Amino acid sequence: MKRIFAGLLLSAFCGCACAAPAGQHTFAIADGQFLYDGKPTAIYSGEMHYERVPAPYWRHRLKMMKAMGLNAVATYVFWNFHEVAPGKWDWTTDEHNLRKFVQTVQEEDMLVILRPGPYCCAEWEYGGYPWWLQQQEGLVVRCYNQPFLDACRTYVNQLADQVRDLQITHGGPIVMVQAENEFGSYVSQRPDIPLEEHKRYSAAIRQTLIDAGFDIPMFTSDGSWLFEGGAIEGALPTANGEDNVENLKKVVDAYHDGKGPYMVAEFYPGWLDHWNEPFVRVPAEHTIRQTQKYLDNGVSFNFYMVHGGTNFGFWAGANYNNETNIQPDITSYDYDAPISEAGWATEKYMGIRELMKKYVKYDVPEVPERIPVVKLPELYFDKTVDVLPLLEQQKPVTADEPLHFEDLGQGFGYVLYRRHFNQPISGVMRVPGIADFATVYVDGKKVGELNRVLDCDSLQIDIPFNSTLDILVENLGRINYGARIVENHKGITQPITIGGSRISGNWNMYGLPLSQMPAVDALPEGYKTGCPVYYRAKFTLDKVGDTFLDMEKWGKGIVFVNGHNLGRYWKVGPQQTLYLPGCWLKEGENEVVVFEQLNDHRKYSLSSVTEPVLEKLQTASAETETADEVIARLLQENAALREQITALQKQMEEMKAPKKRGKK
Repeated sequence: MKRIFAGLLLSAFCGCACAAPAGQHTFAIADGQFLYDGKPTAIYSGEMHYERVPAPYWRHRLKMMKAMGLNAVATYVFWNFHEVAPGKWDWTTDEHNLRKFVQTVQEEDMLVILRPGPYCCAEWEYGGYPWWLQQQEGLVVRCYNQPFLDACRTYVNQLADQVRDLQITHGGPIVMVQAENEFGSYVSQRPDIPLEEHKRYSAAIRQTLIDAGFDIPMFTSDGSWLFEGGAIEGALPTANGEDNVENLKKVVDAYHDGKGPYMVAEFYPGWLDHWNEPFVRVPAEHTIRQTQKYLDNGVSFNFYMVHGGTNFGFWAGANYNNETNIQPDITSYDYDAPISEAGWATEKYMGIRELMKKYVKYDVPEVPERIPVVKLPELYFDKTVDVLPLLEQQKPVTADEPLHFEDLGQGFGYVLYRRHFNQPISGVMRVPGIADFATVYVDGKKVGELNRVLDCDSLQIDIPFNSTLDILVENLGRINYGARIVENHKGITQPITIGGSRISGNWNMYGLPLSQMPAVDALPEGYKTGCPVYYRAKFTLDKVGDTFLDMEKWGKGIVFVNGHNLGRYWKVGPQQTLYLPGCWLKEGENEVVVFEQLNDHRKYSLSSVTEPVLEKLQTASAETETADEVIARLLQENAALREQITALQKQMEEMKAPKKRGKK
């Protein structure tokens, strides 16, 4: 009977007629139900963040969701993704075009659940906050603080201007909006702030959304034990990760006038992943069994994530725990989700799809074809650039003490800290509060690494007479969750000591934000083992498709292809490949630039594979050349030989190709 009930709820939703003329449809929370056009309706949603998926693939991923039996998509709006610089907004280019994404959802006859924050978490850089908020005098994030509330109001108004007319009240597909995000968790982590003050803040955020023109139902999402701090008057409470249906109904009733509807706004079919930690897998049978439990009991849900996508560029955030000061998130946001990072249907996906087909009364379409996958030819580097000398051409910022990124007006990438010593000095160099990873050089020679992930902030150092100390510091992503979100400066954040003596005066700082793909053609050729280097390769393709760059034998850095920052790689794993969407490749000439910051030994080529490697931890990497690397080096050193081999390979492929039969 429960199964029949679930089907009846959704039969009213068949086809989701969201593309109907303005004003035709309604959505409300009343009488303990979600009401679509006045009829009880269950919401079966999947979370996908448009920011983590190339815009040309949005429609494919939405079709994948529909073919899994879902009728809605939930998405965060990351404030820092759209306010690209203080007062400068981008709502139109590529993945920034939220409006186009929502319209695409509507065209696919699905509903939208909007999660604007302003705080989002989501394993995203700074939880979605712009980094420069930390620089505004008197501003404190996520509390009743007027400068912060003013900044939030500006953001919410900007957002509303993009989507106000895309709410269901105006003929659009957006049916619900979240007020804040997982606020009960933050309340529990900040007992130093009175509960009344917390409540004052969350109420202010709800009112800001209303004032901006959001006139659709609101909801909150928290762990079921956190409703006291997280629930907001006038918003439906939903319980994240709650697998006990009876407990779900009990806590919702307690904070919603004794009635539903009942929804798990974050149902976890997978989990997040950090560098230097094992990749987390959630068994498919566990997810399928829990899905059936919700279906049998009339519980609406949102898979977080149904499709994770990728933390391209520098958008990966970071967590922490009692043992580790920082746990930076890997570039892949695969999340062990039903739809993989590259948009593939997994075992988990197929199991959920078959289950949903038994319950829903609307047609579940066939699974879309995979986007083609290709293996690129070996990419041989034709140029290397020694990076440190390039930084010397900048005019440095000089100060008595090292300045953190934010004081330098830089949000992401790297900063080089340099100091010249007229007198020799040796001893243990301590860089307390290093944020987050640093390579250390004396007179251009690498002498060690500092690593906040491993709580390594010191090393023995020997600086001779008339020598230069360089410390290249990388931002691994700002903390996105917990009480320490208010402590998010990057770089060298405290004074440096050597042998117990504070090193003050004449620090020079050079920025390396890598906000764009380096124009290697215009840069001088150069190379130095152990120092950061750009490797460049140009390559020609006859056909394009998705692929995965094999970074297992590399050290640490980032990769650009045709202007797109694919994100960070790091030999420690577990991620050893970088997803390269085929829509960012082109027939004809392409260009790849690798910024390799460790550069323990020279590279001559870059390979690709057709399957991702996301579960391989490494404790160390070999510093000797493999057989393949020797061959690549020899080929690189003998361009004529490489051309001969390439021609021979092409001839062999043509000989293997099947002959076309002529007409009889």
